[in-house]
Amino acid sequence: MRRGFGSDNHSGVSPEVLQAIAEANTGHALAYGDDEYTQRFVQAVHDHFGADASPYLVFNGTGANTLCIDAMCRSHEAVVCAETAHINVDECGAPQRLVGCRLLTVSTPDGKLTPELARTQLHGFGFQHHSQPRAISITQPTELGTVYRIEEIRALADLAHEHGMFLHIDGARLANAAVALQCPMRALTTDAGADCLSLGGTKNGLLSGECAIILNPVLDRQLSYRRKQMAQLGSKMRFTAVQMECYLNSGLWQRNASRSNAMAQLLHESVRSLPGLRVAYPVEANSVFARLPRRVWKQLQQEWFFYDWDETADVVRWMCSFDTTPDDIGQFTERLRALLIQN
Repeated sequence: MRRGFGSDNHSGVSPEVLQAIAEANTGHALAYGDDEYTQRFVQAVHDHFGADASPYLVFNGTGANTLCIDAMCRSHEAVVCAETAHINVDECGAPQRLVGCRLLTVSTPDGKLTPELARTQLHGFGFQHHSQPRAISITQPTELGTVYRIEEIRALADLAHEHGMFLHIDGARLANAAVALQCPMRALTTDAGADCLSLGGTKNGLLSGECAIILNPVLDRQLSYRRKQMAQLGSKMRFTAVQMECYLNSGLWQRNASRSNAMAQLLHESVRSLPGLRVAYPVEANSVFARLPRRVWKQLQQEWFFYDWDETADVVRWMCSFDTTPDDIGQFTERLRALLIQN
């Protein structure tokens, strides 16, 4: 597959992660998380998110999101989220199928929920004919590449708690948001009032595995059994744990996210003044969304891999990864410029 800007899932694995896996691949270790590697990972989570943080390693982001939602909701309850949220668009109905809850979606101009927007779905409490709002879920960064500020997250957490609800953060790219805001990940989660989060790493240099982290002890009710029921309990868990432990303790999360964010800024600066192109959303993490003539991006896709985001509006998405290089961006921009001039 040729290099491109399709997804940060398309990149390879950081050498540090492969080394950590190789070092763990000696001798025998207890299965299902009862090993020393997983215990070191748990301590790393405590160091980064607080002593009350309770982590559950899973296979993927959908598993982490669904396990968090299962901790918050029952089948008669509902989650308020942006209509662009990953749990609504790209998880094939997993929360609805596995938890049985409903998603109450809200249209947003930039992918970000606000208390005012979320309030439009906070009604019907105590009315037995309506699904009961029980949680608010946000994606950080959003699916449109915008980043919630700490005070914005805290305002949503306050709103949720005022209504006896919980706040979940889908942090598949949480590292990119933390780097963008120059703050620790804890500041965007535990300290901002979140009740649980999905911590990603696969998009930022890991081989596999994500993590559901429960921050509110009220939600930590027999989740080990529910993780098993969701087919998210890995047997040789040490090989997932060492990746995450390396990711957190070596600062890899920060280094890789810094690179991908920087490459997105370079791409933005390289294309934003091109004729016939308009950047659709603020570039705050590791993605660039652009609006340009269809014939141009269709031709460009023949040489560079990327996705059209909204074909009805001719908006495409360019994702940068930790291994994106200035040379990638230079070649891509030159070809894009030539096509825009030709058309």
